[in-house]
Amino acid sequence: MSDQDKIFKDQDGASDAGKEEDRDEKTASVSGDASGGDGEAETTPVPAEAADAPAPADGGDGSGDGGSDDGSGEAGAGDELPEMGLLEHLDELRSRLTRAFIAAFVGLLACYSFAQQIFDYLLEPLKPLLPEGSHLIFTSLPEGFFTYIKLSAVAGIFLTSPYIFYQLWQFVAPGLYKDERRWLVPIAFFSALFFCSGAMFGYFVVFPIAFEFFMGFTTEIIRPMPTLKEYLSFSLKLLIAFGVAFELPLFIFFLARLGMVTSKSLRKFRKYAILLAFIASAILTPPDVVSQTFMAGPLIILYELGIWVAHFFGKRRAPEEDEPEEDEDEPAKAAS
Repeated sequence: MSDQDKIFKDQDGASDAGKEEDRDEKTASVSGDASGGDGEAETTPVPAEAADAPAPADGGDGSGDGGSDDGSGEAGAGDELPEMGLLEHLDELRSRLTRAFIAAFVGLLACYSFAQQIFDYLLEPLKPLLPEGSHLIFTSLPEGFFTYIKLSAVAGIFLTSPYIFYQLWQFVAPGLYKDERRWLVPIAFFSALFFCSGAMFGYFVVFPIAFEFFMGFTTEIIRPMPTLKEYLSFSLKLLIAFGVAFELPLFIFFLARLGMVTSKSLRKFRKYAILLAFIASAILTPPDVVSQTFMAGPLIILYELGIWVAHFFGKRRAPEEDEPEEDEDEPAKAAS
Protein backbone atom coordinates (compact mmCIF):
# COMPACT_ATOMS: atom_id res chain seq x y z
CA MET A 1 0.00 0.00 0.00
CA SER A 2 1.34 3.39 -0.91
CA ASP A 3 1.90 6.23 1.51
CA GLN A 4 -0.91 8.28 -0.02
CA ASP A 5 -3.46 5.44 0.47
CA LYS A 6 -2.42 5.21 4.15
CA ILE A 7 -3.03 8.93 4.68
CA PHE A 8 -6.56 8.73 3.17
CA LYS A 9 -7.38 5.69 5.29
CA ASP A 10 -6.22 7.44 8.49
CA GLN A 11 -8.37 10.49 7.67
CA ASP A 12 -11.48 8.28 7.10
CA GLY A 13 -10.91 6.54 10.46
CA ALA A 14 -10.62 9.89 12.26
CA SER A 15 -13.83 11.09 10.65
CA ASP A 16 -15.69 7.94 11.72
CA ALA A 17 -14.35 8.30 15.26
CA GLY A 18 -15.56 11.95 15.41
CA LYS A 19 -19.06 10.94 14.29
CA GLU A 20 -19.23 8.26 16.97
CA GLU A 21 -18.18 10.78 19.64
CA ASP A 22 -20.87 13.25 18.50
CA ARG A 23 -23.46 10.45 18.58
CA ASP A 24 -22.42 9.49 22.12
CA GLU A 25 -22.65 13.12 23.31
CA LYS A 26 -26.20 13.50 21.89
CA THR A 27 -27.27 10.24 23.53
CA ALA A 28 -25.89 11.39 26.87
CA SER A 29 -27.65 14.75 26.54
CA VAL A 30 -31.04 13.14 25.81
CA SER A 31 -30.71 10.67 28.68
CA GLY A 32 -29.76 13.49 31.04
CA ASP A 33 -32.85 15.53 30.12
CA ALA A 34 -35.11 12.49 30.51
CA SER A 35 -33.71 11.71 33.98
CA GLY A 36 -34.38 15.23 35.32
CA GLY A 37 -30.89 16.63 34.92
CA ASP A 38 -29.91 20.16 35.87
CA GLY A 39 -29.63 21.28 32.26
CA GLU A 40 -32.32 23.35 30.62
CA ALA A 41 -34.87 21.48 28.49
CA GLU A 42 -34.72 22.00 24.77
CA THR A 43 -37.46 24.18 23.27
CA THR A 44 -39.55 22.24 20.82
CA PRO A 45 -41.61 24.00 18.19
CA VAL A 46 -45.40 24.01 18.70
CA PRO A 47 -47.45 22.76 15.77
CA ALA A 48 -49.90 25.22 14.21
CA GLU A 49 -52.88 22.96 15.07
CA ALA A 50 -51.91 22.92 18.75
CA ALA A 51 -51.42 26.71 18.84
CA ASP A 52 -54.89 27.31 17.39
CA ALA A 53 -56.61 24.88 19.76
CA PRO A 54 -58.70 26.54 22.54
CA ALA A 55 -57.19 26.56 25.99
CA PRO A 56 -58.88 24.25 28.52
CA ALA A 57 -61.33 25.97 30.90
CA ASP A 58 -60.17 26.67 34.46
CA GLY A 59 -61.26 24.09 36.92
CA GLY A 60 -61.79 21.40 34.28
CA ASP A 61 -60.65 18.81 36.79
CA GLY A 62 -63.36 19.85 39.22
CA SER A 63 -61.07 21.90 41.48
CA GLY A 64 -61.33 25.29 39.75
CA ASP A 65 -63.65 28.17 40.53
CA GLY A 66 -67.19 27.30 39.73
CA GLY A 67 -66.17 23.87 38.38
CA SER A 68 -66.57 21.87 41.58
CA ASP A 69 -69.43 19.47 42.08
CA ASP A 70 -70.22 20.74 45.58
CA GLY A 71 -72.30 23.65 44.25
CA SER A 72 -70.07 26.30 45.82
CA GLY A 73 -69.64 28.21 42.58
CA GLU A 74 -71.82 30.95 41.26
CA ALA A 75 -75.48 30.23 40.65
CA GLY A 76 -76.54 29.32 37.16
CA ALA A 77 -78.40 31.61 34.85
CA GLY A 78 -81.69 29.94 35.78
CA ASP A 79 -81.32 30.93 39.47
CA GLU A 80 -81.46 34.69 38.81
CA LEU A 81 -84.03 36.76 37.06
CA PRO A 82 -82.90 38.76 34.02
CA GLU A 83 -81.86 42.34 34.58
CA MET A 84 -84.55 44.95 34.02
CA GLY A 85 -84.20 48.55 32.93
CA LEU A 86 -86.20 51.55 34.09
CA LEU A 87 -88.96 51.10 31.52
CA GLU A 88 -89.25 47.40 32.37
CA HIS A 89 -89.57 48.25 36.07
CA LEU A 90 -92.27 50.83 35.35
CA ASP A 91 -94.13 48.36 33.18
CA GLU A 92 -93.87 45.74 35.92
CA LEU A 93 -95.19 48.24 38.47
CA ARG A 94 -98.10 49.16 36.21
CA SER A 95 -98.95 45.48 35.74
CA ARG A 96 -98.86 44.73 39.47
CA LEU A 97 -100.92 47.80 40.40
CA THR A 98 -103.47 46.99 37.71
CA ARG A 99 -103.95 43.51 39.11
CA ALA A 100 -104.23 44.89 42.64
CA PHE A 101 -106.87 47.46 41.59
CA ILE A 102 -108.85 44.78 39.74
CA ALA A 103 -108.80 42.60 42.87
CA ALA A 104 -109.92 45.54 45.03
CA PHE A 105 -112.76 46.32 42.59
CA VAL A 106 -113.91 42.69 42.69
CA GLY A 107 -113.86 42.92 46.49
CA LEU A 108 -115.93 46.13 46.32
CA LEU A 109 -118.59 44.40 44.21
CA ALA A 110 -118.66 41.45 46.57
CA CYS A 111 -118.95 43.61 49.69
CA TYR A 112 -121.53 46.07 48.32
CA SER A 113 -124.22 43.43 48.66
CA PHE A 114 -123.55 43.44 52.42
CA ALA A 115 -122.93 47.19 52.80
CA GLN A 116 -125.85 47.68 55.19
CA GLN A 117 -124.72 44.87 57.50
CA ILE A 118 -121.11 46.09 57.40
CA PHE A 119 -122.14 49.62 58.28
CA ASP A 120 -124.29 48.41 61.19
CA TYR A 121 -121.32 46.44 62.48
CA LEU A 122 -119.12 49.54 62.15
CA LEU A 123 -121.61 51.47 64.31
CA GLU A 124 -121.57 48.97 67.17
CA PRO A 125 -118.85 50.75 69.23
CA LEU A 126 -120.77 54.06 68.97
CA LYS A 127 -124.37 52.93 69.53
CA PRO A 128 -124.15 52.39 73.32
CA LEU A 129 -122.62 55.85 73.77
CA LEU A 130 -125.21 57.83 71.83
CA PRO A 131 -127.71 59.65 74.09
CA GLU A 132 -131.40 59.22 73.52
CA GLY A 133 -132.63 61.16 70.54
CA SER A 134 -129.22 61.26 68.87
CA HIS A 135 -128.62 59.56 65.58
CA LEU A 136 -126.46 59.85 62.49
CA ILE A 137 -127.61 62.09 59.66
CA PHE A 138 -126.52 62.92 56.12
CA THR A 139 -126.75 66.42 54.73
CA SER A 140 -126.74 65.77 50.99
CA LEU A 141 -128.83 63.49 48.82
CA PRO A 142 -126.06 61.24 47.42
CA GLU A 143 -124.17 61.06 50.74
CA GLY A 144 -125.82 57.81 51.81
CA PHE A 145 -124.99 56.12 48.49
CA PHE A 146 -121.37 57.23 48.49
CA THR A 147 -121.06 56.17 52.13
CA TYR A 148 -121.91 52.61 51.16
CA ILE A 149 -119.53 52.77 48.18
CA LYS A 150 -116.61 53.94 50.31
CA LEU A 151 -117.35 51.38 52.99
CA SER A 152 -117.58 48.58 50.43
CA ALA A 153 -114.29 49.69 48.84
CA VAL A 154 -112.42 49.56 52.15
CA ALA A 155 -114.01 46.24 53.05
CA GLY A 156 -113.03 44.91 49.61
CA ILE A 157 -109.41 45.93 50.24
CA PHE A 158 -109.37 44.00 53.51
CA LEU A 159 -111.05 41.03 51.85
CA THR A 160 -108.53 40.82 48.98
CA SER A 161 -105.52 42.01 50.99
CA PRO A 162 -103.61 38.68 50.65
CA TYR A 163 -103.67 38.93 46.85
CA ILE A 164 -102.93 42.68 46.87
CA PHE A 165 -99.91 42.27 49.14
CA TYR A 166 -98.72 39.35 47.03
CA GLN A 167 -98.71 41.55 43.92
CA LEU A 168 -96.86 44.33 45.73
CA TRP A 169 -94.18 41.95 47.01
CA GLN A 170 -93.83 40.37 43.58
CA PHE A 171 -92.77 43.77 42.27
CA VAL A 172 -89.77 43.57 44.63
CA ALA A 173 -88.89 40.02 43.53
CA PRO A 174 -86.53 40.93 40.61
CA GLY A 175 -84.17 42.65 43.05
CA LEU A 176 -83.83 39.62 45.33
CA TYR A 177 -81.73 36.46 45.24
CA LYS A 178 -83.30 33.06 44.79
CA ASP A 179 -83.06 32.12 48.48
CA GLU A 180 -84.67 35.47 49.38
CA ARG A 181 -87.52 35.15 46.89
CA ARG A 182 -88.80 32.05 48.65
CA TRP A 183 -89.88 34.30 51.54
CA LEU A 184 -92.28 36.33 49.40
CA VAL A 185 -95.34 34.10 49.76
CA PRO A 186 -95.08 33.83 53.59
CA ILE A 187 -94.39 37.57 53.81
CA ALA A 188 -97.45 38.36 51.65
CA PHE A 189 -99.62 36.15 53.87
CA PHE A 190 -98.38 37.70 57.11
CA SER A 191 -98.66 41.18 55.59
CA ALA A 192 -102.39 40.62 55.12
CA LEU A 193 -102.64 39.03 58.56
CA PHE A 194 -100.94 41.95 60.33
CA PHE A 195 -102.94 44.46 58.30
CA CYS A 196 -106.24 42.91 59.35
CA SER A 197 -104.99 42.45 62.92
CA GLY A 198 -104.17 46.15 63.15
CA ALA A 199 -107.66 47.06 61.94
CA MET A 200 -109.20 44.69 64.49
CA PHE A 201 -107.07 46.25 67.25
CA GLY A 202 -108.37 49.67 66.25
CA TYR A 203 -111.96 48.45 66.18
CA PHE A 204 -112.05 46.44 69.42
CA VAL A 205 -109.58 48.42 71.56
CA VAL A 206 -109.25 51.98 70.30
CA PHE A 207 -112.80 52.69 69.09
CA PRO A 208 -114.58 52.15 72.44
CA ILE A 209 -112.06 54.22 74.41
CA ALA A 210 -111.84 57.02 71.83
CA PHE A 211 -115.63 57.24 71.32
CA GLU A 212 -116.25 57.29 75.07
CA PHE A 213 -113.76 60.12 75.44
CA PHE A 214 -115.35 62.19 72.67
CA MET A 215 -118.90 61.55 73.80
CA GLY A 216 -117.95 62.65 77.31
CA PHE A 217 -118.39 66.27 76.25
CA THR A 218 -122.15 65.76 75.85
CA THR A 219 -124.38 67.94 78.05
CA GLU A 220 -128.05 68.77 78.19
CA ILE A 221 -127.40 71.59 75.75
CA ILE A 222 -124.69 70.02 73.61
CA ARG A 223 -126.15 67.04 71.78
CA PRO A 224 -123.98 64.95 69.45
CA MET A 225 -125.43 64.46 65.97
CA PRO A 226 -122.59 63.25 63.73
CA THR A 227 -123.03 62.91 59.99
CA LEU A 228 -122.45 59.73 58.03
CA LYS A 229 -119.58 61.32 56.13
CA GLU A 230 -117.70 62.46 59.23
CA TYR A 231 -118.15 59.23 61.15
CA LEU A 232 -117.18 57.06 58.19
CA SER A 233 -114.11 59.18 57.43
CA PHE A 234 -112.98 59.09 61.08
CA SER A 235 -113.54 55.34 61.44
CA LEU A 236 -111.95 54.27 58.15
CA LYS A 237 -108.89 56.45 58.72
CA LEU A 238 -108.29 54.78 62.07
CA LEU A 239 -108.81 51.28 60.69
CA ILE A 240 -106.39 51.78 57.78
CA ALA A 241 -103.87 53.62 59.98
CA PHE A 242 -103.70 50.83 62.53
CA GLY A 243 -103.54 48.27 59.73
CA VAL A 244 -100.51 50.03 58.23
CA ALA A 245 -98.89 50.51 61.66
CA PHE A 246 -99.02 46.80 62.40
CA GLU A 247 -96.88 46.14 59.31
CA LEU A 248 -93.82 47.52 61.15
CA PRO A 249 -92.50 44.19 62.55
CA LEU A 250 -92.85 42.55 59.15
CA PHE A 251 -91.09 45.46 57.46
CA ILE A 252 -88.23 45.17 59.96
CA PHE A 253 -88.11 41.41 59.34
CA PHE A 254 -87.74 42.00 55.59
CA LEU A 255 -84.93 44.54 56.07
CA ALA A 256 -83.19 42.29 58.58
CA ARG A 257 -83.25 39.32 56.20
CA LEU A 258 -81.62 41.51 53.55
CA GLY A 259 -78.94 42.55 56.04
CA MET A 260 -79.90 46.24 55.87
CA VAL A 261 -80.68 46.56 59.60
CA THR A 262 -79.59 44.71 62.71
CA SER A 263 -80.94 44.53 66.23
CA LYS A 264 -77.95 46.55 67.42
CA SER A 265 -78.59 49.38 64.97
CA LEU A 266 -82.30 49.39 65.85
CA ARG A 267 -81.48 49.76 69.54
CA LYS A 268 -79.25 52.73 68.77
CA PHE A 269 -82.06 54.30 66.73
CA ARG A 270 -84.69 53.77 69.49
CA LYS A 271 -84.96 57.39 70.66
CA TYR A 272 -85.46 58.63 67.12
CA ALA A 273 -88.00 55.87 66.50
CA ILE A 274 -90.11 57.09 69.44
CA LEU A 275 -90.14 60.58 67.97
CA LEU A 276 -91.03 59.26 64.53
CA ALA A 277 -93.84 57.17 66.06
CA PHE A 278 -95.59 60.31 67.31
CA ILE A 279 -95.00 62.10 64.01
CA ALA A 280 -96.41 59.14 62.05
CA SER A 281 -99.41 58.88 64.36
CA ALA A 282 -100.12 62.59 63.82
CA ILE A 283 -100.11 62.02 60.05
CA LEU A 284 -102.06 58.76 59.94
CA THR A 285 -104.76 59.53 62.49
CA PRO A 286 -107.34 62.33 62.69
CA PRO A 287 -106.09 65.57 64.31
CA ASP A 288 -106.76 64.77 67.96
CA VAL A 289 -104.46 63.90 70.83
CA VAL A 290 -106.33 60.78 71.94
CA SER A 291 -106.15 58.87 68.65
CA GLN A 292 -102.54 59.99 68.14
CA THR A 293 -101.57 58.63 71.57
CA PHE A 294 -103.34 55.34 70.92
CA MET A 295 -101.42 55.09 67.66
CA ALA A 296 -97.98 56.08 69.00
CA GLY A 297 -98.12 53.62 71.91
CA PRO A 298 -98.63 50.49 69.78
CA LEU A 299 -96.05 51.76 67.26
CA ILE A 300 -93.39 51.94 69.99
CA ILE A 301 -94.33 48.46 71.22
CA LEU A 302 -94.21 47.10 67.67
CA TYR A 303 -90.80 48.69 67.18
CA GLU A 304 -89.51 46.88 70.26
CA LEU A 305 -90.98 43.69 68.88
CA GLY A 306 -89.20 44.38 65.59
CA ILE A 307 -85.87 44.58 67.46
CA TRP A 308 -86.34 41.02 68.70
CA VAL A 309 -87.47 39.91 65.26
CA ALA A 310 -84.25 41.31 63.78
CA HIS A 311 -82.25 39.60 66.53
CA PHE A 312 -83.65 36.12 65.90
CA PHE A 313 -84.34 36.24 62.15
CA GLY A 314 -81.79 38.76 60.89
CA LYS A 315 -79.08 37.86 58.39
CA ARG A 316 -76.00 36.58 60.15
CA ARG A 317 -72.59 37.85 59.04
CA ALA A 318 -70.14 35.03 58.47
CA PRO A 319 -67.13 35.19 60.84
CA GLU A 320 -64.63 34.67 58.00
CA GLU A 321 -65.78 37.91 56.34
CA ASP A 322 -63.84 39.90 58.93
CA GLU A 323 -60.58 37.93 58.58
CA PRO A 324 -59.33 39.51 55.30
CA GLU A 325 -59.66 42.97 56.84
CA GLU A 326 -57.45 41.93 59.77
CA ASP A 327 -54.88 40.39 57.37
CA GLU A 328 -54.75 43.57 55.34
CA ASP A 329 -54.06 45.61 58.46
CA GLU A 330 -51.13 43.44 59.56
CA PRO A 331 -48.65 44.69 56.87
CA ALA A 332 -49.47 48.28 57.74
CA LYS A 333 -48.85 47.65 61.44
CA ALA A 334 -45.58 45.87 60.64
CA ALA A 335 -44.42 48.75 58.43
CA SER A 336 -45.16 51.28 61.17
